[in-house]
Amino acid sequence: MIYKEFFLSLIVLCLSFSITAQTENEQIKVTINNYIEGTSYNQLDQIAEAFYPEAELFLDINDEMVVVPISEYISWFENNKPGEFNGRVGRIISIDQFQNVATAKAEILMPKSKSRFIDFFILKKIEGKWKIISKTASKKESNKTGDRILFVASNATFYGNSDIATGNSFSEIVNAYHVLDQAGYTIDFVSPIGGTVPLAYINTSEEQEKSYLYDKDFMYALEYTLSPEQVDPNLYRAIYYVGGGSAMFGVPENEAIQKIAMKIYEENNGIISSVCHGTAGIVNLKTKEGNYLVEGKAVNGYPDSYENQDADYFQQFPFLIQKTIEDRGGNFKFSERRTPHVEVTGRLITGQNHLSSTLVADKIIETLEQIQKQ
Repeated sequence: MIYKEFFLSLIVLCLSFSITAQTENEQIKVTINNYIEGTSYNQLDQIAEAFYPEAELFLDINDEMVVVPISEYISWFENNKPGEFNGRVGRIISIDQFQNVATAKAEILMPKSKSRFIDFFILKKIEGKWKIISKTASKKESNKTGDRILFVASNATFYGNSDIATGNSFSEIVNAYHVLDQAGYTIDFVSPIGGTVPLAYINTSEEQEKSYLYDKDFMYALEYTLSPEQVDPNLYRAIYYVGGGSAMFGVPENEAIQKIAMKIYEENNGIISSVCHGTAGIVNLKTKEGNYLVEGKAVNGYPDSYENQDADYFQQFPFLIQKTIEDRGGNFKFSERRTPHVEVTGRLITGQNHLSSTLVADKIIETLEQIQKQ
C-alpha cells in the first residue's frame, strides 16, 4: 500500500512538472510568435511586445556583424503598411527552457528571394513575462516556399486497453518527411491531444533514420506536436496520416482532425494521403454532401489478411481497415507482402506499408505540382 501511494505521488509530481513546463513553453511561444507575426505583418507594437526594451540584435549586414538596438530594428518596418503581409514566413523550430531563462530557434523564409534565415534567441522571464533579450541570425539560399503539409500522428502508447506497447512508425514519418522537406515543403505535426507521440520501428542501422533520430529540431517537433485546436487548416496543401499500430486509436474517431482534413481537401483543393495503418485515419472522412471520402475510389493500406488475427494485439482493433473501406464503397487494392504499393485517385493518395511512404511523398509532390498548373 505504501509503495502504491508513493508511486501515485510520483505520477502526480511528474504530471505537475510536465504541465508547468508545457505552460512555460506555451508562454515562450507567444513571445516568439509576437516577433514572427509582428515582423511578417509590420505590426510595430507586436514586435515591441516580444522584446525587452533594451534588447540588442547581433546581425550580419554587408558581411559585417552589427549590433542593432531593438528600437532601431523596429523602425525598419515603419514604412510598410501595418497588417499587410510582407513576404516573411516564420515558424518556431525549438525551445529550450530552464527556470527563468530560455533559448529558442525560429525559421524565417523569404520565398521571393529564395532565402532562409535561422534566428536564435535568448529569452528571460522578467516580471512574469517572457522577453527576448538578444537575437542573432544567419542566412542561406533555400528552395523552401512556405507551403505546408500536416502530418497526423497518434498519442496512443498501447493497443486499446491492453498493456501491449505500440507507436507511430518512425520510418513512415522519416521517409515521407525527408522527401517533402527536400522538395521545399514545411511539415508540421498534429495529434489528437497534442504533445509527445510514441515512436516504433526505429532502425538506427538505417542512416537516414539515425540522422533524424539525433536531429534535435526534428525530435522537438515530435515532442511538441500541435493539438487540433492549434492548427489553422488554411495553411496546408496536404495532410498525411502516419501508420504504425498507434494509428488505429485516437485518430480515426477524432472529429477535429476529420474537419481539418476535409477543409484541406475540399476548401484548399488539397491532398489527403496515408500509409499502412495510417489509412485507418481516413475511413470516417465524409464530404460536404455526406458521402464517405473513400466511396468509389481506389484505396490502399495495410490489408486485413496480413494481420496476425490470432495475436492479442489484433483483438484490440476497434475495426478492420480493409473491411471498413470496402463497406463504405471503396475499392481496396494491395500487393504482396513487403512490396511497395500506392494508389492515387485524384487528390487521395494511399500507400500499403513503410516501403510505400517515400512513393506516397513523391505522389504528393507530383499531384501538388499538377494542381498548381491548373
